[in-house]
Amino acid sequence: MTKRIKKGLFGITIILLLMSTKNILAISDKKDTYGNTMKKENIVFLGDSIVDWYPIDEIFGNMPIVKSGIAGYKTTDILSRMDSMVYQYNPTQVYLLIGTNDLNMEDMDKDNVVKNIQKIFKEIKKHRKNTKLYYQSIYPVNKSAPNSSAQNRSNEDIKYVNLKMKEFCDENNIVYIDMYDELADDDGNYDLEYSKDGLHPNNLGYARISRVLLKYMYNIDKE
Repeated sequence: MTKRIKKGLFGITIILLLMSTKNILAISDKKDTYGNTMKKENIVFLGDSIVDWYPIDEIFGNMPIVKSGIAGYKTTDILSRMDSMVYQYNPTQVYLLIGTNDLNMEDMDKDNVVKNIQKIFKEIKKHRKNTKLYYQSIYPVNKSAPNSSAQNRSNEDIKYVNLKMKEFCDENNIVYIDMYDELADDDGNYDLEYSKDGLHPNNLGYARISRVLLKYMYNIDKE
């Protein structure tokens, strides 16, 4: 199957998935006596600018998603604000995407990045033990993009952190989502069809990401 055909099928698939969101919500939600929607879930997207700029409303409509991301944030920033960024929402699911800004710091050790991401998960487990945890692997970068924002980041460092986190997730009942391969081109760089600057997703990139996350949110067969 050619790449063009695959991408065409992908486009049809994401449209069908997003169109089915209303049906999913009809199963997940109920109304109180005043007609207000009562959510059975509170899904938190936690992270940096990729989360901050996620067009949640446009893609997910009134799904019970909290966008808890701030542009420029590093692992240490989230660790210093766990109450306001995570605990106050009493989430049933948390999808964490963090680390790329840490890797942009010249003096940041990769192993410290791993330890900080692990600490975020440990803190959530400690304070919200029933929350289902998901780790989005750090996305690839592409320094060849026009006006690339990749800067000091390297895919070698990103893959190192992702590998260590994969091992940690497997050992700690955390779902590892391999978003790196979902967004990479044949050379292992961020596929510029899905990125506007070699670091952040464009609209098609967010659609592809959403297609993957929806399957985990509602336990749809991921094959």
